[in-house]
Amino acid sequence: MADCLFCGIVGGEIPADVVYRDESVLAFRDIDPKAPVHLLIIPRQHIADVTELGDDGGATIGHAMTVARRLAQENGVSGSGFRIVVNTGPDAGQSVHHIHLHLLGGRALAWPPG
Repeated sequence: MADCLFCGIVGGEIPADVVYRDESVLAFRDIDPKAPVHLLIIPRQHIADVTELGDDGGATIGHAMTVARRLAQENGVSGSGFRIVVNTGPDAGQSVHHIHLHLLGGRALAWPPG
C-alpha cells in the first residue's frame, strides 16, 4: 500500500533498525520505545488490522508469534518475561494501520496496561 509507513519499511524506502527478516515477516526496533526491548514484528503483506485477517491469517500471525519468541530469547527477556501486544483500531491505540506485534520487555510491565 503506497501510503503505509510499514509498507515503506518493508519496501526499503523508509529506514528502520531491522533485527529480523524472512519471506513472511520483518522485525525492527520501535522508534519510540516503551521498554528497554521494544520491537515491532510485521507481516510483509499489508493487512490493516486483525479485522482484515483472512482465513489464512492464522498462519501469518502464528509465524509472527514464533518470531517474537525467538527475538525475546535473542534479546534476553524470555526468562524474566515479556509482553506481546496487538492493537486494533483507534480506541486500542493503533496508529499505523498495518497489523503489527509489539514485543516489550526488559523491565517490569504494569497491569492493566492502559
